[in-house]
Formats: sequence, C-alpha cells, structure tokens
Amino acid sequence: MNKLIIFDGNSIANRAFYGIKLLTNKDGIYTNAIYGFLNIFFKYINEENPTHICVAFDLHAPTFRHKAFPAYKAQRKGMPEELKQQMPILKEILKAMNITILEIEGYEADDVIGTVSKKCEDNDIKCIIITGDKDDLQLASKMTVIKLITTKMGVTDTVDYTDDTVVGKYGVTPSEFIDVKALMGDPSDNIPGVSGIGEKTAFSLIQKYKSLDALYDDVENKDISNGVKNKLISGKDSAYQSRFLSTIVRNVPINFSADKCIVKEYNSEELAKLFKSLNFTSFLKKLKLSKSSDENIKVSDDKQSLFERIKKESLLFYYFDNDSCFAATNADNITKVELKDLYPFFEDKNIKKISHDIKNDIVYLNSMGVNFENAYFDTMIAYYIIDPSANDYSLESVTLKLLGDVHQNKLADILSTYFILKEQIDDNCQNELCYDVEMPLIEVLASMQIYGIKVDKTKLLEFQSMLADKIESITADIYNQCGTTFNINSPKQLGEVLFEKMHLPVIKKTKSGYSTSVEVLEKLRGYHAVIDMIMEYRHLVKLKGTYADGLLAVIDKDTNRIHSNFNQTVTLTGRISSTEPNLQNIPIRTELGREVRKMFIPSDTEHILVDADYSQIELRVLAHISGDKNMSDAFNNNEDIHKMTASRIFGVPLDEVTPQMRSRAKTVNFGIIYGMGDFSLANEINVKKYEAKEYIESYFQKFSGIKKYMDDIVKNAKKDGYVTTILNRRRYLPELNGGNFIQRSFGERVAMNTPIQGSAADIIKVAMVKIYNRLKKENLKSHLILQVHDELIIDTFKNELETVKNILKSEMENAVKLNIPLIADTNAGESWYEAK
Repeated sequence: MNKLIIFDGNSIANRAFYGIKLLTNKDGIYTNAIYGFLNIFFKYINEENPTHICVAFDLHAPTFRHKAFPAYKAQRKGMPEELKQQMPILKEILKAMNITILEIEGYEADDVIGTVSKKCEDNDIKCIIITGDKDDLQLASKMTVIKLITTKMGVTDTVDYTDDTVVGKYGVTPSEFIDVKALMGDPSDNIPGVSGIGEKTAFSLIQKYKSLDALYDDVENKDISNGVKNKLISGKDSAYQSRFLSTIVRNVPINFSADKCIVKEYNSEELAKLFKSLNFTSFLKKLKLSKSSDENIKVSDDKQSLFERIKKESLLFYYFDNDSCFAATNADNITKVELKDLYPFFEDKNIKKISHDIKNDIVYLNSMGVNFENAYFDTMIAYYIIDPSANDYSLESVTLKLLGDVHQNKLADILSTYFILKEQIDDNCQNELCYDVEMPLIEVLASMQIYGIKVDKTKLLEFQSMLADKIESITADIYNQCGTTFNINSPKQLGEVLFEKMHLPVIKKTKSGYSTSVEVLEKLRGYHAVIDMIMEYRHLVKLKGTYADGLLAVIDKDTNRIHSNFNQTVTLTGRISSTEPNLQNIPIRTELGREVRKMFIPSDTEHILVDADYSQIELRVLAHISGDKNMSDAFNNNEDIHKMTASRIFGVPLDEVTPQMRSRAKTVNFGIIYGMGDFSLANEINVKKYEAKEYIESYFQKFSGIKKYMDDIVKNAKKDGYVTTILNRRRYLPELNGGNFIQRSFGERVAMNTPIQGSAADIIKVAMVKIYNRLKKENLKSHLILQVHDELIIDTFKNELETVKNILKSEMENAVKLNIPLIADTNAGESWYEAK
C-alpha cells in the first residue's frame, strides 16, 4: 500500500524553535528551528519509509475563520523575528529535497492537511500526519494516523492516534472531538466555547449525547443539572460558532495530487550548498552529501626528500591512524611514510608539529617509547578557540565547516584547515591564547594523562565495603519507617510509598507520577524522619557507585594509577574537563565525600602530594574586570572579602558581622557572579524573596562598579554577539537577541558570568603551562598530575618539596598581571585529603 506523510510545517518548526536553544551559522543567521525541523523530518522518514511526502504551511494572510470571527487567534503574538527569518530558508531546503510544499491563502495548514488526508482515504493511500497540534486528532481514522508530538518536563514523546486510539483515550470519536472543543473552547486560539463549561463537563456531555446537535435537541428537558443547562442555553450561539472555528475543512480548493508528492531524489548539489551555508555538517554526513576531493593533491613515496625538507624547514605536518601515516611540510609534498620513520622528528623539540588531536598522538607515541616534543598547532584545539560551542571537533566535521567538503587524504584536510584557522585566530586577536596557552597545554595534559595519579586500592576496597554496610543498614531503617519494603531507587515506587501510603504532602507531579527529586525532598524535610534517611541513602549510593565502584573499575592494572582523559574542547567557558573518571567532580561538601580524597596518594614513599589552590579567584577576576573600588580595596588590603561584603550590605561594623551574615554575604558574592536573582537567592539562604531582593539591591549600591560592569557587559554582548575573557577567549551568545524571555535571561546570565569564569580558566591554564615548563627546565623529578577547577596537584619528590612549593606559588600568583593580587595557598600531605 502507498503511504503518504504530511508534516504540519508551522507546528513542527515552532516546536523545534522553542525546544532548541538559539543557534546561528557563522553569518549570524538563526538556524535552530530549521535544524530541529530536519531532525524530526528525517526521523519519521527513516521510521516510516513513505512513498509520498509533503509539507503544509500557514500563510500570513487572514483565513476564512478570521473573517468570520475577527477575535480568532487575535491574542497571539506574531511569530518571533528569529523564527520568521528561518521559514524561507526551511522552504528552500525542502524544495532542494524535492518535497512538495502545500499552502493556500484563506486557509490554515490544518485545512490543507485535512484535505490531503481525505484525498488519501478516497484513493486508498495510508496517510500519516506529523504534528504538534492536538486539533488534528479529529482527522484520525483507520487510514489516517496522527503522530502527535508532545513535550513535557523537557522530554519529547510521540503518540500515534487512529480513530480507535482517540476513542480509547478520550471516550469520543474523532468527529465528536470537534464538538467537545465547541463546548470547552480553546483559549490558545481564542475560541470561546460555552462560558463556564470546562474540559471534563464537555467530554462527559458529548460522550453521553454524541454530538452538539443531539445535545441541543430539546436541551430544556434533558437530564442535565440546571447550572450546566443554563450555561448551555445562554451559550448556544457561541457553541455553534466555536464548532465552526474548530472544524478542519477537508475540501480546500488546492491543487493537490498524490503523484506530485512521490518521493524523489534530492537535488544533492543545491542541498549540500544550503547545508554548508548553515553549518549543518551532521546532515551533510547523514545524507552523504559531502564530497571527497583530490584536486591538486599528489601523494609521493619519496621519503628521503621529505625528511630533508622537514629538517631544513623545522616543520612537520603529519596524520596517522591504524592503516597509514602521511607527512608533509606543505600541500605539495604529502608523502606516505612508516610511522616509525617519524619517531626522530617527533622527539626533535626544534621541529614544529601540526596535526589534529595531538594529545592522543602524544599518549599513543609514549606507549611506543617516543617522547613527543613541540606540539605547535592542533587544528582541533584551534577550531575550539574559534567556535567553543561546536558539538563535534572531529577532523571531518572541522573540515566540512571550514571548506564545505573533505579531501580523500586527511593530511590534506589538516593542511587546508591550518591556514584558515591560523588566519582567523589572528583576525580575532587570539594569538596569545592560541600559541602561549592552548597549544602548549596539549603537552601538559598529555603528560598528566600518561603519568596518572596513584590510588590506594586497599583503602578504596575498605571504603567500598563500609559504604555497602551503611547502605544495607539505612535501607533497613527506611523500610522500618515506611512499614514496607520497596525499591528505593525507583521514583515511582518511592513516590507511591511517600504520598499514597504515608500521605506526605504532594509537592510536584510529573508525567510518570510523583516527583521525588532533591528539590522535592528538601521541601519535605521536617515532615517525617524518613526524608533525611532517603537523602542520606542517595548520597551513599552515589558515593559507592560513582566513586568506590567507579574508581576501582578504572585503575590501571600495570601502574595501579588512574589515567584520566583530560579534555580541552568540552566546556564553553574554557575550563578543562576530565573523563574516565571525571576527577573534576570528586565530592568535597560532605565529610564522607571528602573521604574519597584519601584514596589518592603519592606514587611511592619517596614522593609527597603538594596541592595549591587559588583563593577566591573568580571574585578577584570580577574585581579586576569591573574595577569596583570597594571590592578592589578589600583584596588589595587582604581583607576577608565575605566579611567585608556582609558589613557593607547589612550596614554593620566589621567586628559585628555574625557568622550567619558572612555566610549569606558569601552566597550573595558568588550568586552575583552566576546572575542569581532574588528568587534563587531566597531559596539558597532560606529567607523571604523581598529580603533577598533587598540584599541584592544593597549589594549593587555598595558595589556600584560591579553593577555597571554587568549592565555594560550585557549591552556590549548584544551589540557584538559575544563576550570575551582577559585573554580574548570568545563565547558567542545568540540567545541575547532572542524573542524568548527565558532564552534572553539565560544569555544575560551567561554574558555576566563567562568573562569571569572563562578568565579564571585562562589563568589556571597559563599557570599549568608555566609550572610544567619550570619542572621540565629544572630537570625535577616531580610531576604535575591533576587540575581540578582552581586547584593544582604535583606528585613531588620529597627532596624537591620546598622548590616545588615555591614554583607552584610563584607561577600561580604571577600567571597573569591583574590589578588585584592573585593568592595561591600550598599544602603537602600523604594523600590528596591531607594536602588539601
């Protein structure tokens, strides 16, 4: 049987626009609605494999409904400008895919969809309607399936409706669904319905009487309560008008035939051009539209000639994988070589190396006994500097974004992208960030990964066993308090026990039942002793699963160390991240959580761990960037910044600041950095919203330079489209100019925070490079092994302890020159716990 899919164009584009954060291409054109629409489009095409496809769109012109009832949809705001500019481009893409577009003045897309589905039914063609609009359920039948896309609590779901499904869920047939809406109305479309008749009553009336006509036939004598009867009688005209507005027309005079919608080959050339202009590399790959080009690329076998040029020019472009290895000094002499032939060049610190994802090469070559030197330029890291929000930094993706296609030879891609990236970094004034920070950091992170950090396996096993005992004990206590056994890890079962069996107040319900989130449990504290037990149980399970079990699983059998993978291209702010395991998230807030740090120990008895931590680096950066006099003076005079802040915002002398005042001021200080509003602050410090508002207002009065900085940074970011750190790291913020309030608010918070958090990331990276170089230059046996946020750890040869402490403190405090002193505190110990 033939199968036609018709997409509700405006409904899907609208859903995509609000479901995906604002995205732009390199020219600043918004793309999130197009991207989301195409993801949905390809998903259903792949799932359904249709023989026919078309897309229905609304036109801007008034429809027959607007003419009959001027208030119809009158309350709706116009389409946001950011979405409006995407619609013509989306239609261009559909045309390049040879997809039939259906639209007609005077009618809505729903009417076009209704007409197409009727013609399909008449011609024995199965019709599938993809929409986010529940109104289309009236079209469901044996031959027409409505795939209704819904999003609740951030989760997107699709439910299929035929006529039987509609009856099963709502108790009315698809055509009766129209009459339900005629009674209850629809505020979103300004359809009035019958005043006072809600959804429940509307469904019960139509379930009983089957139609509006049957309901109103002799309505005065029907077995209906007087209140409802009076509403029906007074609202009869409105009910029939609402039915007229709610009924999808199925005989629109549109030029449609199924033959025009037969699936055709895409216009690959035109489609590739559009996808390239929008930076849709994933779709280029998905549809295999990217071409491999060999233009002007010749691969030589003359290794000797190449080696001479490498020595002469002190430059090596290379690329290797499992199958082959290529080297060059420029695009004219790409040569296929044996990897082992390049070993001497990799070890020569005078030869600049250029490739893609060099850190992994350094780690691999180290396992071969090769000591890699001088990672001069990495096209992956360079692209991250240019675009920190990309979700794919593979060589193919970077090449597609920069060139529009890829070469068959990957080294040719590296050569081509290198010159483009080098120029863009220069144009953006990011040379210092690139060549003095990010590129040298590659070797630092590779060294940390290779060396690893030793773990006391015996202690870790004891910790694991202790946690298992605690979990068993508290599980029994929870069962005793609840009077039943159940799966504590199941939100559904836990919710039923807490809210149905124990009758605790319901705080929040979700699609799947009662919410038992951390926020909900926090609000339930004090209602029953079991709540604290459940929170403790979750803490113990997380510690055991993530840290005890998790760390044991990644200890290298040969070295007894953990070799975490440090990443440079993950965060939008420039911070380093780590995986397998994530050492950035080792807990510190609870005493039991801090126990995890006892498991990390020096490499042997001749070593000790030295830890250095920046003191309040983000607040110091804020004082420097904003130039605020009060905060700057506090740091320059080495005052307790939180105590001083408390004194200012609460209007009391320094010696009268209580611990609670200082604690609240500390929350305000850090909350301001992250754009925290009065509502969040009130929850955080457990005060009324008006009090939190007063704290924030008082803060900005006393620290007016910070208020000015925040106002200016948002204003400038809206104008420029991005914010920068002290080393000119950029973060682009299309959200700032979005039509959606939530997106704009998010953009404003990020604009305020990124220069601070990103600058702190810049500073510690500079310090890491300088410390690594000092340790190497002075031939010390100590190794930099770990970076966690504002903290660095060195596995220190005991005879070098004072030297290492001095290097750490000196290089961290002098990493960059600020108007505010940078302070680093150093400690040593036989474990990370002791050193901290």
